Amino acid sequence: MKMSETLTRKIQLVDLTTLHARLKPELDEEIEKVVSTAGFINGPAVGELECMLAGYLGIKYAIGCANGTDALQVALMALDVKAGDEVITTPFTFAATTEAILLVGATPRYVDIDERTFNLDANLLEAAITPKTKAILPVHLYGQAAEIDRITHIACEHGLNVIEDNAQSFGATYKGKKVGTFGRVSTTSFFPAKNLGAFGDAGGLFTDDEALYFKLKMIAQHGAKIRYTHELLGINSRLDTLQAAVLKVKLKYLDAFNDARRTAADGYDKHLASANLRTPYRDANGTHIFHQYTVTLNEDGQREELQKFLQSHGVPSSVHYPIPSHWQTAFHDDLYPKGSLPVAERISQRVLSLPMHTELDEEQVQFISEKITAFLGKK
Repeated sequence: MKMSETLTRKIQLVDLTTLHARLKPELDEEIEKVVSTAGFINGPAVGELECMLAGYLGIKYAIGCANGTDALQVALMALDVKAGDEVITTPFTFAATTEAILLVGATPRYVDIDERTFNLDANLLEAAITPKTKAILPVHLYGQAAEIDRITHIACEHGLNVIEDNAQSFGATYKGKKVGTFGRVSTTSFFPAKNLGAFGDAGGLFTDDEALYFKLKMIAQHGAKIRYTHELLGINSRLDTLQAAVLKVKLKYLDAFNDARRTAADGYDKHLASANLRTPYRDANGTHIFHQYTVTLNEDGQREELQKFLQSHGVPSSVHYPIPSHWQTAFHDDLYPKGSLPVAERISQRVLSLPMHTELDEEQVQFISEKITAFLGKK
């Protein structure tokens, strides 16, 4: 019998089932309100959630939309980013970030990442700015902020807009301020596996700029303030009322969810302290909310064998992200041959995300850590 079979509960990469069972009475009540009134499009829960989200971040305006990818595209459209413009971003992120830039006709320009945080390296940012640069789009990866104060300072000096991709760090802070409140606009995803996740696709946009708020809202609703009166080119990206109802419940517990993730991360840090790998760096300027707990292996080629070993003991794992954006066929650009962004390229071959969610317990964390240490050996 494998040791995994002696654990109290099966190890899940993300355990939404147990979490939702705990919240079921409240979730059922909010969902029933929507069903009973049939307010499925722009129902009251949408506006209620938007007010709650704005209050949580301490920002003036929040807009719900259909998903995080749409949020990025709407933000770029609202800032008039178009063909001929360049947007600086990171090569080490989910495809949606680069995808949205290309969808509005602009060109992504990549800055390599910080070896420790995996976020855009602010030390390299200024050198990437050209006369065509229209905006900077940093991603707060894995639950930890990029060096956003320096990024916004550089952007201000060059007259550039900052769009924060906050899909993985909603609820994190940087120098005492909520992440997602530094730029001209920020975006997020409420994909189910996120720290604040819906029951399907959902997203949001956030700003303190009133004029920009109305423009973002219009673009997400076919470019119209009044039905059938279309003033701007827009898209159909409304937040579903049922998803808003779910998010209203879960937002009340977000800080507790993030605390639970940090507790699990503390356990990993302790039990993996002697393992022959690198555990996640925590920037002392901010709080890490551990959307992912991602370790870095010391050598290329170790990851696949470690994953097989862990899986044989009932431990799932995942890779976020195995292919940097400039290596993706859909995003190919001759300006970025292999070797041009060396840190992102190396890290993409060595990172491994371990199980991380609110329901992870000490027994599971210790078991996972022991298996990893047994495979990799000690430092």
